[in-house]
Amino acid sequence: MTDLVGDARRLSPDAQEALRMRAVAAIQVGRDRRDVAELLGVSAESVADWWAAWQAGGREALVSGRRGRRPGEQQVLDPDEQQGVRQAVLDHQPEDLGLGGQLWTRAAVGDLIAMLYRVRLTEQGVGKYLKRWGLSFQRPDKRAIEQDPESVRVWREETWPAIRARAAEEGAEILFADQVGVRSDQVSGRTWAVRGGTPTIRRTGNRFSVNAMSAISTRGKMWFTVYRGSFTTKVFLDFLRRLVGQFDRKIHLVVDRHSVHRSKGVREWLAEHESRIVLHLLPAYAPETNPDDLVNADLKRTRLPACRARNAGELAGEVRRFFRRRQKQPHIVRGYFRAPHVRYILDAPEH
Repeated sequence: MTDLVGDARRLSPDAQEALRMRAVAAIQVGRDRRDVAELLGVSAESVADWWAAWQAGGREALVSGRRGRRPGEQQVLDPDEQQGVRQAVLDHQPEDLGLGGQLWTRAAVGDLIAMLYRVRLTEQGVGKYLKRWGLSFQRPDKRAIEQDPESVRVWREETWPAIRARAAEEGAEILFADQVGVRSDQVSGRTWAVRGGTPTIRRTGNRFSVNAMSAISTRGKMWFTVYRGSFTTKVFLDFLRRLVGQFDRKIHLVVDRHSVHRSKGVREWLAEHESRIVLHLLPAYAPETNPDDLVNADLKRTRLPACRARNAGELAGEVRRFFRRRQKQPHIVRGYFRAPHVRYILDAPEH
């Protein structure tokens, strides 16, 4: 029988489990453990261990477990070291730690591990740690170095709640507005192609552009204008007049700090119409605080890839079609306010 079984360690987990079960069954009917060992071609010590395991834990104690190392066993970095590296990646940029650059790549994290613990890992090994720590490779948002974080905090936590409370008291409408420029030579979107072979698209070689301005509300409403040429005081005032004409109540309009928004002509016009509209300026260099900036990104991501305009008139028509479509899709407009970086608009408590 020994020749039939051979080395039991070479059997599959299921076969090993069956062997253990047979040994226990034989002992239960009164067979001597040494006889069972000789019959099955295993050591008497193994049979004794199986029988003891059966008595202590029953059948479950004889079930074959997963072979190999358990997850987390024999890792190069111990748990405390792993937590230290993970926290450093989350709290700092590489340049803060003397490694250079602003982005954490697998190579940069490997350099950090080598610097801290004198251990050099392969990039694949670093990648396994990063996944185990719940991190993923992402495209970061951009922030202007001129941005003042304190002014952004004050806007989110103090200024905006005060504006919302004032508008509620006045029964006014709050709108967020922004401008966007669209060029004929702008390529947006991606397409599938053979690896290593960059695809091409055909469009006019002439260069032209159109501009637009839109305003949105948390209720999913949208207003817009499309124009040629630069964004000027006249263009902005025309847009404000149209907005005021659309409402029978006061408007609180939130915009960025573009020079036109702060021009003398705009200030004078607002002073004459302060009972109908009030302008609020966002913090400088902080487009991420304005949900209407997502409208601009939506336009460039969804409409422009399909656009093959041959002149400025056709391009303006494409832009108008985008805005008219969104006007009929209030659920999408409301969705702009649910993006993580502008959720403060919906979550801010009223004073």
